[in-house]
Amino acid sequence: MVKICCIGAGYVGGPTMAVIAFKCPSIEVAVVDISVSRITAWNSDQLPIYEPGLDEVVKQCRGKNLFFSTEVEKHVSEADIIFVSVNTPTKTRGLGAGKAADLTYWESAARMIADVSKSNKIVVEKSTVPVKTAEAIEKILSHNSQGIKYQILSNPEFLAEGTAIQDLFIPDRVLIGGRETPEGQKAIQALKDVYAHWVPEDRIITTNLWSAELSKLAANAFLAQRISSVNAMSALCEATGADVAQVSHAVGKDIRIGSKFLNASVGFGGSCFQKDILNLVYICECNGLTEVANYWKQVIKVNDYQKNRFVNRIVSSMFNTVSGKKIAVLGFAFKKDTGDTRETPAIDVCKGLLGDKSRLSIYDPQVTEDQIQRDLSMKKFDWDHPIHLQPMSPSAVKEVTVVWDAYQATKDAHGICILTEWDDFKTLDYQKIFDNMQKPAFIFDGRNILDVAKLREIGFIVYSIGKPLDPWFKDMQVMS
Repeated sequence: MVKICCIGAGYVGGPTMAVIAFKCPSIEVAVVDISVSRITAWNSDQLPIYEPGLDEVVKQCRGKNLFFSTEVEKHVSEADIIFVSVNTPTKTRGLGAGKAADLTYWESAARMIADVSKSNKIVVEKSTVPVKTAEAIEKILSHNSQGIKYQILSNPEFLAEGTAIQDLFIPDRVLIGGRETPEGQKAIQALKDVYAHWVPEDRIITTNLWSAELSKLAANAFLAQRISSVNAMSALCEATGADVAQVSHAVGKDIRIGSKFLNASVGFGGSCFQKDILNLVYICECNGLTEVANYWKQVIKVNDYQKNRFVNRIVSSMFNTVSGKKIAVLGFAFKKDTGDTRETPAIDVCKGLLGDKSRLSIYDPQVTEDQIQRDLSMKKFDWDHPIHLQPMSPSAVKEVTVVWDAYQATKDAHGICILTEWDDFKTLDYQKIFDNMQKPAFIFDGRNILDVAKLREIGFIVYSIGKPLDPWFKDMQVMS
């Protein structure tokens, strides 16, 4: 029986291994992590992450051929294939600070594999890593090998949160990179055989190691670039009276461009886009490619600009101050159908409003108060370290209250910000909300999900990104 072990029980490791176990009943899959609380949650009825369809898959396999354990060394030593899905945060100090990936957790995983292995292993990079990580891992393993042979593969994940299980069941492609040696090709085939249980062969792409590592960074950079492109257009649309939704629709009809990822918003978030682009920038700079590095830096700059622009629009339209005013924030997760808040634009928007002394009342159907307070008091990039290395009890931000109902959040508010495109927000009773708000009542739709005309009929002053401006905003100077 083939045994697979995955080091890291997070957003990538947990769902990916659950689906492998589900699709390959003949393979034993163990997910290991040193975090006792995380493993306890995976073994409970309340899984540590929210992802549609994940519950059913886990419950069907758990205890049969899917195991969650803190016995890291035992499962690593018994496995034939080891997936490594540990955190690769952005460095906050030293060489490459603010851009380069911190490979501390990767290196300690590699050293532990070398310490406990008694048989040959295939080691698979699953977390997003900078190009040439495989080479570093190979060196650590070979210099500590004690006669055991290791093959390193790169098998980056291409999951979108909110649809991760669907993405795993029916992937666009599975990418496997390995050495172009007989042993390397044999290792590629072994991993290919696992995916071939349910993925058609023409969707399993094999490349060399560096191409696989770089393809992941490139894919995320291209997607983020599309969002920054349409967000840059949204600013121009507001200035000229064009409607960004109409522009996106017209542009997306060109089959060479396509319609996906062309929705203007308050900005992109999530655990990958910014981190991977910073990583790409660092690699370009290390290779002397300054112009290429500057090109990708601009994608992040436009994203930051979009978030700042949104905050400035709120403050300027409310008579240039939100000091002491209650602002309702609807949505804190970086997108709908996930509880994930990593790099969510809501953090920067909330911090911007708090900087102007606003009082915030936040509601998100999937994010806890503890998580929101943690995010608003944490330093940048701290979120990507394992939970036990994050600040234990972050100081609560006292101007923030977290509520479990949109009507409570908006009661007596001066303005509402929509920061996540949850479907529930489209069907709220906005007449009831309007009646209970301070006047003039503002709505700032950072996701373009509301019917602007209807809201204006009710009496709201509405700002929707990239849409023709309400007359109210025309005279307001927005600092950029």
